[in-house]
Amino acid sequence: MTGVGQNAAPGWYPDPSGAAGMVRWWDGTGWSDVMMPAGPGVAVHSAQARPPASSPDPATAELPATPRGSGRPSAFGRWVAAGSVLVLVVAVLSVLWLRPGTTAADRSTATQQPGAPLPPPAAPSFPPGTVRIIDEAAGISYPYLGEGWQEFDLGLQLETTSTAGQYFTTQEDTPDGGIFISQCTSGPVAEWYGWAGPSTLRSTTQALADSVRVNYYPGPNEREVLRDEPRTVDGHAAHLYEFALTWDVEGYDASGERAALLLIDVGRPAPALLYVSIPNTHAELYGVIDRVIESVDVL
Repeated sequence: MTGVGQNAAPGWYPDPSGAAGMVRWWDGTGWSDVMMPAGPGVAVHSAQARPPASSPDPATAELPATPRGSGRPSAFGRWVAAGSVLVLVVAVLSVLWLRPGTTAADRSTATQQPGAPLPPPAAPSFPPGTVRIIDEAAGISYPYLGEGWQEFDLGLQLETTSTAGQYFTTQEDTPDGGIFISQCTSGPVAEWYGWAGPSTLRSTTQALADSVRVNYYPGPNEREVLRDEPRTVDGHAAHLYEFALTWDVEGYDASGERAALLLIDVGRPAPALLYVSIPNTHAELYGVIDRVIESVDVL
């Protein structure tokens, strides 16, 4: 696909196929095979590539920046810059002060000291209208992550009595004869993980995390717990357990993975499990974990 110049920096860019509201990862040489919705926490670069340094347009080329340590700007340059900034500040404050309907509180806010924190943007994690996966068996829903992710059709996971969700393949033909995947799946928790009501949310989540570590990752591996905390999801008690695994096993493209298990008491005999895992071959997608977790609804 095209859309970004060959000298563009790695990062998220508007999807070159033109899918509205979607971004795709450019690694500096080629496009990723997956994309996801744009939103908070995703820094989207302009699709305009950086111009080649070897052939600037003389009519529009900018003067090169002064190299660090090569000298100081002249006194005249410093006065011109300072004067320009002062004129700009006075002009802005004058407009705000004289604007009809501006209150004293507004003027006080306008003169807030530089560097004061700005309020976070009031925007959803995913754009309005994002397709959602409805897991009726588990009793939850969450966003579909876009092109490249396909419906989970790899059979049951050991930890749930049914499995819904999405995945994409990150490596074919692993040493054990299978495939390696990134996934975002869900289901009602199976009976043998210790669930006995809301008081066991944490212990059940930890038992589930131990199970996925043993069953789905190369060994031996090392685990670093990133988060082990109670949550509230759509008004329901929940627990989040997030960890990073690392390994050094020949034959695997990935040498680690970040995974999160969100267990939710949905008011049914079995709690709902959301399991999100991203191998470090696709570390640019780590942000998906928080975005999905913050967007889960209970049915």
